[in-house]
Amino acid sequence: MKYRVRHVTTYNYATPVDLASHMLHLTPRELPFQTVRDARIEILPQAGRSHAGADHFGNSIAWVFLELPHERFVVTASAEIVVEFPVPPASEATRPWEQVVAQAREGGPGAWEAAEFIFDSPHAAADAAAGDYVAPFFTPGRPILAALLALNAGIYRDFTFKADVTGIATTVAQVVKLRAGVCQDFTHMMLSGLRCLGLPGRYVSGYIRTKPPPGGAARLGSDQSHAWVGAWMGRQHGWVDLDPTNDLVVRDEHVVLAWGRDFSDISPVRGIILGGGKHKLKVGVELEPA
Repeated sequence: MKYRVRHVTTYNYATPVDLASHMLHLTPRELPFQTVRDARIEILPQAGRSHAGADHFGNSIAWVFLELPHERFVVTASAEIVVEFPVPPASEATRPWEQVVAQAREGGPGAWEAAEFIFDSPHAAADAAAGDYVAPFFTPGRPILAALLALNAGIYRDFTFKADVTGIATTVAQVVKLRAGVCQDFTHMMLSGLRCLGLPGRYVSGYIRTKPPPGGAARLGSDQSHAWVGAWMGRQHGWVDLDPTNDLVVRDEHVVLAWGRDFSDISPVRGIILGGGKHKLKVGVELEPA
């Protein structure tokens, strides 16, 4: 599937910002199953200095430095992307989940990249409430993908998508208690539960096609951005991406922007400013089939 994406972030400040330094995660990842074409980032006001690079997880990042006073900061990221995730293996053909835990603990060839995703992170630490919710899906000897698919479906069934009940400071334990939240909450909760078991999981950010093709079902998610879980199935089968907000195995309705341990690793725009006072933030995303 081919998409065009346009992601606009606007900050309006109460008082002028004298100096600003920002780090941007706004360029989609180039992957074996995702081709990125004509990716560009435009900054207003024009940056005094900028350079591009990659972070620890291999995501594309841009650093921009604004050295003149400004009351408005606008970042427009656009790209054309072709996506087609691979078909996952048959669930019953995957290893028992306990063997995947053992491989992650051992590390070594084929596992070192996954191993770092079993540890706690600021927004997705192993939480007892999440562990209690996740554990029944991982019965002894159950194939890892069968358990992951059941968990993905369970979160979709048991939790209600509501955009006004949680915020950036909401904890995993609170999400489990509320049984409600948004894609970011469900992703953090699922990761927390997997980490309780010692299974590697990563936070994937990007976009989802919320408007369905004729006759298709609308997808739950934000018209700003979306989040889902990348889960490791062991050395033989690698990673599978699962969207608990929509009970989907990610195939051709999602665009990968970046991944990390949780949202804090890959916030689209973060930085340090001098001045500005209170600010208003507006984010808009257009994801259209090309």
